[in-house]
Amino acid sequence: MNESRSGVVVIGGGLIGLSTAWRLAADGIPVTVCDPTPGSRTSSVAAGMLAPVTEVEYGEDALLALNLASNAAWPAFAEELEALTGLPAGLHRTGTLSVAYDADDAAAIRRLAEYQRRLGLDVEELTGRETRKREPLLAAGVAGGVWVPGDHSVNNRQTVAALLRAVELSGVTLVKQSVSRILVDGKQAVGVELDNGDTIRAEHVIAAAGPWTAQLNGIPDELRPPVRPLKGEILRLRVPEAYRPALRHTVRATARGFSVYLVPRPDGELVVGATTSELGYDTRVLAGGVFTLLRDARMVLPITDELELVETVAGLRPATPDNAPVLGASGLDGLLWATGHYRNGVLLTPITAQVIAETVRTGVLPKLAEPFLADRFSRGDRAHGGAQEVPKVMG
Repeated sequence: MNESRSGVVVIGGGLIGLSTAWRLAADGIPVTVCDPTPGSRTSSVAAGMLAPVTEVEYGEDALLALNLASNAAWPAFAEELEALTGLPAGLHRTGTLSVAYDADDAAAIRRLAEYQRRLGLDVEELTGRETRKREPLLAAGVAGGVWVPGDHSVNNRQTVAALLRAVELSGVTLVKQSVSRILVDGKQAVGVELDNGDTIRAEHVIAAAGPWTAQLNGIPDELRPPVRPLKGEILRLRVPEAYRPALRHTVRATARGFSVYLVPRPDGELVVGATTSELGYDTRVLAGGVFTLLRDARMVLPITDELELVETVAGLRPATPDNAPVLGASGLDGLLWATGHYRNGVLLTPITAQVIAETVRTGVLPKLAEPFLADRFSRGDRAHGGAQEVPKVMG
């Protein structure tokens, strides 16, 4: 059994963990990322929507502010990543079209559009004819739509590949082992123990384990954030050359009360998602989920029947009781949370990396992230406190 040292240990090598490690390494801090299969789980399954406006929910004002900030950060983040690695970051800036299949669906998206406008968000309501003019292959009976020019998408698998190269070029140590437990001395997290028995001592531990956060050992149960896995199935289809582009924009459709999204890639791939089910860590693809997605997709995009089904895959979203991430102080000195991003993990990648890196560098959680501290779940009034002091770490 060996012991090594690092300035920071990041648990989890998905988009959140890799981007945070990259930002910290750019600040000159020695960083180690621990993950047995970096980039291959939740981060590679996601559809890659950047949809702070399209997916806004009533009453989630603080989350909307975080989502909008991260969406605004994505172009510079992608440009920097591509400049460093020479690889595509996968950003696809085409806007998003919310589509209503029938009159009842149209009434639902109109109500949401009214709420979006009250929040000052950029949306434009469209008639059925105007919606089909933007996307000619949509079903003839589509009742209406809402155009959201600022919501885009990312090929998340390209982003993962670029981040893996970025951390390599930045000197990050990548350890392909699972963390068996967080090492704690009194009220201080001092490192991690790996499955093979090796230990890594560090001034800071960042838990970016997504839906596996609840499985981390070594910390008191009362400090463990309520992050649980929510299963989602996704399909990847191939559009024949004759039909390209089947869609010019990301389409988020409501079809007879059911929600489905279709995310086109420039190379002819079409991602269709996603189901939601509480099945623990079960990632089997079930026939019912595939049927539901295909049924709803072909309702709004009839040529779905003629597309090649290339891949069916299921992933786990890291969900919390209020659908918002858990960022910053954990209640143990030296341990920071960067988890619980639910359906916004790809969207929140740039801002999470920025927030956590700044917290490690300065010892203070940025104000934008204060509503997402873990202790909100133990506060009856959910009041938001002031800036949280955490120990600094030097490179």
